Amino acid sequence: MYLDSFFTFRPMKKTQSFHTKTVHAGVDLSKDHGAISSPIFNASTFAFPDAEQGSAIHEGEIAGYFYSRINNPTQESLEAAMTTLENGEASIAFSSGMAAISNVLLTYLKSGDHLVAPESIYASTSGLLDYFKSLEIEVTFVDATEQENYKRAIRKNTKVFYMESPGNPTLKLCDIEAISSIAKNNKINTVVDNTFATPYNQNPLNLGADAVVHSMTKYIGGHADLLGGVLVGSKELVEKCRWNINKLFGGVPSAFTCWLALRGIKTLALRMEKHNSNAMEAANFLEAHPKVKKVHYPGLPSHAQHDLAEKQMSGFGGMIAFDVGGVKEGRQFVNSVQLCTLAVSLGDVSTLVQHSASMTHASVPKELREKAGITDGLIRLSVGIENVDDIIKDLEQALSTIN
Repeated sequence: MYLDSFFTFRPMKKTQSFHTKTVHAGVDLSKDHGAISSPIFNASTFAFPDAEQGSAIHEGEIAGYFYSRINNPTQESLEAAMTTLENGEASIAFSSGMAAISNVLLTYLKSGDHLVAPESIYASTSGLLDYFKSLEIEVTFVDATEQENYKRAIRKNTKVFYMESPGNPTLKLCDIEAISSIAKNNKINTVVDNTFATPYNQNPLNLGADAVVHSMTKYIGGHADLLGGVLVGSKELVEKCRWNINKLFGGVPSAFTCWLALRGIKTLALRMEKHNSNAMEAANFLEAHPKVKKVHYPGLPSHAQHDLAEKQMSGFGGMIAFDVGGVKEGRQFVNSVQLCTLAVSLGDVSTLVQHSASMTHASVPKELREKAGITDGLIRLSVGIENVDDIIKDLEQALSTIN
């Protein structure tokens, strides 16, 4: 008798807390020979039981594995976990966050269609949308803090409302529920990048969105040791994306990457608690500092959309943006940190800092940057899980170097 026969799959209950879900989501003892850590199926190819079933599996008609560009047992475990955390129907993992974004948008869009997106948005996503224009996909950028701007931008060919909330790097919010409602009334699909918030702090599908994307490189993995992305949505959307787009584009993660992401998920709730609390204390410190012109953090009452943040988020996240005046001051600050690390990524257990105007958005014309709220002195801070007093001491000494 195989050991597998002693185990049965225990589905997650919706009533279980997020902390419990992160530990057990994606685990199937009946499938994984009793292993409590999902195995790494480091195989590119799987054998068919017979020609008839092989043909059906190949066409996606029945469940099964034949080639890891399509699906893989380790990847399937990760997808099951993300489906649980985001309260979706299905998920598909990718080799990067950008692969997730491009795949879902190309599933929804074709030449001649129109998309609406925020002015303040991740630089690579903005670049992708600019590239879409060469495919004859029209794009309109709006001030996403006002839901009516999405409504005003609707055309006969509008197919997608895209949102980032909180947005990168300005921490501007979208009213996900209101914008999704406008979209549904006009038969438009909604996609939300939930990377900054994570499923711990926000669930866009619960607010009416059709699809959620994450860069798993960030908080999901959490340790700066993987590159990955994920899409969560309906079964129909995910299977269209898997068979119509990703099968051909091939932006798939390795089994080892999926395993690393699964490992990261198990501590996501604990890490986010610390990210949230550290960021709140750091934001309060920065707001009171005389050399800081402005602090952007949804948890601060001074944030223009603080009420919305309280409404649609259960926590305010680990990301802060603050303005130290200009390019010179911004460079001086990031060159002076000692505990914090000067790096462009985010969501790591260690605190990361960057100066947006001279780093991620250096190629964006000044007038476009400032229109989106990315000022010359804007610093993006990804607050880690170190002792918060040590983080604040480093911020204080770096600020003291600014003349």
